[in-house]
Amino acid sequence: MLETTATLTSAIDTQQLFDTNSKELYQDSIEKAVEYVKNFLDNETFYSGISIDELRKKKDLISVQNTAPLSIDEALKEIKELYLDHAISFHNTSYVAHLNCPVLIPALVGEVLATAVNTAVETWDQSTSATFIEQEVINWITSLFKLPTTADGVFTSGGTQSNFMGLLMARDHYAYKHFGFNIKENGLNDIIRKFRIFCSEKSHFSIKKNAALLGLGYNSVIPVSTNERFEMEPEALVLAIEKEKQQGNIPIAVVATTGTTDYGSFDPVETINAIAKEYDLWLHVDGAYGGCYVVTDTHKHLLKGVQYADSVTVDFHKTLFQPVCSSAFLVANNDHFKYVSHYADYLNPIENKDNEFPDLIVKSIQTTRRFDALKLWFTLKVTGQKTLASYLETVHYKALDVYSILENDIFFEVVHKPALSTIVFRYKALSIDNDTIHDSINLHIKDTLFKSGQASIASTKLNGVTYLKFTLLNPTITIEKLSHIIHLIKEKGNYYQKNN
Repeated sequence: MLETTATLTSAIDTQQLFDTNSKELYQDSIEKAVEYVKNFLDNETFYSGISIDELRKKKDLISVQNTAPLSIDEALKEIKELYLDHAISFHNTSYVAHLNCPVLIPALVGEVLATAVNTAVETWDQSTSATFIEQEVINWITSLFKLPTTADGVFTSGGTQSNFMGLLMARDHYAYKHFGFNIKENGLNDIIRKFRIFCSEKSHFSIKKNAALLGLGYNSVIPVSTNERFEMEPEALVLAIEKEKQQGNIPIAVVATTGTTDYGSFDPVETINAIAKEYDLWLHVDGAYGGCYVVTDTHKHLLKGVQYADSVTVDFHKTLFQPVCSSAFLVANNDHFKYVSHYADYLNPIENKDNEFPDLIVKSIQTTRRFDALKLWFTLKVTGQKTLASYLETVHYKALDVYSILENDIFFEVVHKPALSTIVFRYKALSIDNDTIHDSINLHIKDTLFKSGQASIASTKLNGVTYLKFTLLNPTITIEKLSHIIHLIKEKGNYYQKNN
C-alpha cells in the first residue's frame, strides 16, 4: 500500500502549485497576464457594446465542463475574447454611472501580494503580522472619525455587510439591555418583532434588506422624510418615533446616512445623535459613500457627530480608489463584538480569548477572510492621505461645474446641487409636458449611450419619475469630457424626439 501511494504521488503533476519549485512559472504567467491587462487599458471605449445574446453564444469559451487543460497562453487568449474585450472599464472617463472608482497602483501591488501569499486573517496562527496591519488601518480610520478609545473595527465585504453588522448589534444590544434576552442563544420572540429602526427615505436599500435577514421584516424599517436637500428631517424623526411608540412598537435604532447613493446628501448626524440618545436608541452611521470624505477639508465638517455613533460603515472601494473588496465596520465600544463572536475548539478556543495572540475572527461574521487591509495600507504608505483628499475634492468640484452647465441649459432639469460627486438630472424635450414621455426619452438616452459604448450613465427615480445620474469618481475626467457627454445626451434626446 505504501509503495502504491508513493508511486501515485510521484505521478501527480504539481508544477502549477505556487511554491518554491514554481517561481519561474509564476513570474512568467503573471507577466503574461500583466500584458493582457495593459492591452485592456488601451480599450478606447468603456464597453465594447456587445449584446447579451452575442455573449451567450460564446458558451464554448465560457464552459469549464469536460474541457481539456489549456496552456496559460491559450487560456489568456480565451479570457481576452470572453472577458477583457468586453469588461466595463471603470477607469475610462466615459464611465460616470455608479460608485465604481478607478484604482490606485499601490493598491494593486498590495492585492498581488495578498493574493499570492493567500493570508487568511481570521486567527493569529494564520495571519501573524497581517493582524497588526489590519488593526493599524482600523485605528487610522477610527481616529479620523474621532471615535472613543474603546472603538474598534473589522474589514468586511462591503457596505451591505457592514450595515448588517450594525443592525444586528443594535437589535441584540437592545434586547439584552432592556429585556435581558440573549438572541444569540434563544432566537427571536414576540417582543423583538416589535422592534423598529428609523432611517432616511433616501437611505440605502440594504437597511430594509438586512432588517428582513435579521428576522425583523421590511416593515420594521420606518422611512423618515427628507428636506429639499434630501437630508433627514430631525422633527420628522421625532414624530416617527413617537408614532411607533403609540402603536405599541419599540424603537431601537436610527441610521444616519452620510452620503446617500443618489444625491450624496448628509443627514445631520449631530442632531440625530441627540435624538437617539434622548430615546436610548443605537445610532448607526452609514458612511459607505461619504465616509471617506473625512480626509478632506471640504467635507469633514459634514461628518461632525459621527464621533458619537455606536457603529459606522465606510467603503474604501467606493471613494478611496481601492479594488473590491475594501470596506470596514467600526464600533464605538469593542465589547459589542460579543454579539457576533463565536468560539470554536479547533480554531479559536474560548481558553485563548484573553491571551496575547489576537484572533480577528471574534470581530467578524465571516470565518475565512482575505487580507483586504493590505492594499489600503500600501495606498496610505505610497499615495498618502493628502493626495487621496485632493482626488475627492477634485471630483466634488467637477460635479459642481457639471451642475452649473446643466442648470444653465434649457434642455435639462437638475434635481439638486451636488453635496458630493453625484448629479441627478433629466433631459426635457422642449414643448413636451408629459413625464411618461420624458421617462421614455431618458431611458432611451441611457440605453443607447451604453450599447454604443459612448458613455455609461445611471438612472434613478424621484417621485416615480425617471432621471439620469452622473457619479463622478475619476479625478482625471475633464470638464471638456463631461461637456461632451452632456452634448451626446442632448443629441440622443433630440433624435428620439424627432423620430417618435
